[in-house]
Amino acid sequence: MKNERYPWGHNRRFNSYTEHIRKTFGGRMQKVVVDAGFTCPNRDGTKSTGGCTYCNNDAFNPSYCSPVEPLHLQIEKGILFHQVRYRKATKYLVYFQPYSNTYAPLPKLKALYEEALDYPGVAGLVIGTRPDCIDDEKQKYLQELSEKVYIQVEYGVESCFDNTLERINRQHGFALSKEIILKTHDLGIKTGAHFIFGLPGETEADMLSYADLISGLPLDSVKFHQLQIVKGTRMEKEFNEKPGDFFQFSLQGYIEFIVRFTERLNPNIVIERFSGEVPPRFLHHSSWALIRYDAVLRLIEKELENQDTWQGKYYR
Repeated sequence: MKNERYPWGHNRRFNSYTEHIRKTFGGRMQKVVVDAGFTCPNRDGTKSTGGCTYCNNDAFNPSYCSPVEPLHLQIEKGILFHQVRYRKATKYLVYFQPYSNTYAPLPKLKALYEEALDYPGVAGLVIGTRPDCIDDEKQKYLQELSEKVYIQVEYGVESCFDNTLERINRQHGFALSKEIILKTHDLGIKTGAHFIFGLPGETEADMLSYADLISGLPLDSVKFHQLQIVKGTRMEKEFNEKPGDFFQFSLQGYIEFIVRFTERLNPNIVIERFSGEVPPRFLHHSSWALIRYDAVLRLIEKELENQDTWQGKYYR
């Protein structure tokens, strides 16, 4: 299939984040995760305590970052780590990932973001947060910053259904996510969102319907993760008590689902990830034999090829 069949301008059958970054920066760009010691409003008692029922951020943090270390030292360690693994990377995006990284007064955010941007080789920031942890003042500042450097705000949306969001203790509805995504986009800030497939109470048809809802949002990029039951979370307890409430994907079943989902997704939206990884020591169980993301991605791309299909083939 020729390149011109794909509006994103490369030969992969989905709008790849790797290729998008290479086109944007003229080469490989690597994210360096930092933990700046944030929390969130449904952990500190502002809205709730205990956090989202699936959440254990330790399961997603790289070994090189720790909130007890200064930000510049975390960035230094992260760059050294990636220089060994990804030698072609020459520039870096500092990724404020754990918890809600806009959940602090603006002066504190300015100090952290600007310290990160001052580090040699850093070309921009990716800021993970919740849609209820940002306001007009913070968005205005990020807009000003985005006129100078690469800024992306990544919102944890997780589900498009309010009953699911209530069940997992998100403490906000899908309408708020849509509102904040629209505001962020309208300010010219690159806007991403994160979704989880397999949350309790949702059927495969429910999850497939996300494609139409997401396609209608002004998103620059998306991340998709299959639900992974992490040890020590409230969801682990719920899973043990009511396993029938969870749609559990086999690896092949997930690949087939993702292909059908991708066919319906707006081709203008860049896909950053199709699935997630959790270190084995944190997993309650795994039906995927702990296969790494790169291998899952290859299987997804192979299935797209086998079916001669691509992102947005059935998008309307």
